[in-house]
Amino acid sequence: MKHRLFTFTVISALAVLLGATAARAQDQSGAQKKTKTPAEAVLESWNDVGGRIITMAEDWPEDKYNFRPNPQVRTFADVLRHIAGSNFGLLNQVTGKKLGDGANDPSPETFKTKAQIVAYVKKSVEEGAAVIKEQGDAGILKALDYWIGYVEHMGEHYGQLVQYYRDNGVVPPESRPKK
Repeated sequence: MKHRLFTFTVISALAVLLGATAARAQDQSGAQKKTKTPAEAVLESWNDVGGRIITMAEDWPEDKYNFRPNPQVRTFADVLRHIAGSNFGLLNQVTGKKLGDGANDPSPETFKTKAQIVAYVKKSVEEGAAVIKEQGDAGILKALDYWIGYVEHMGEHYGQLVQYYRDNGVVPPESRPKK
């Protein structure tokens, strides 16, 4: 029994020591890394995934915006409208304001062209970033589950759009060799 207690104590001490070491993480140059605040972490994730979606929206050929792998799923354009509409749904919920057009899945008649859809997606990501900055940590923490969920939502649809690229024999922008 004493041996088990000693082993547990040693393992616990190592865990605390490793945790303290990780908390003082350094980058490759040896410089101390600043721990991100909740708002900074959410903003970084929001902009990362949102930026990937925007890049895809800009990169995808307009003549393929109505592509869908099968009749049961959304078109490429529908997915983008859905992402942006959902982003605005979140922003409306956390701000109490009416931002965007108010539809989770805007009608294809509302945003018809590639240029309109790209602008709508960009605006949803930019306004989301502005709200995160405006609300800061206090606001983000009040709705942290929502923010994390919507970043994940964008990420799930990013993966869906990657498959649309693959189905068309096209390498997604993020997977292309870097220059």
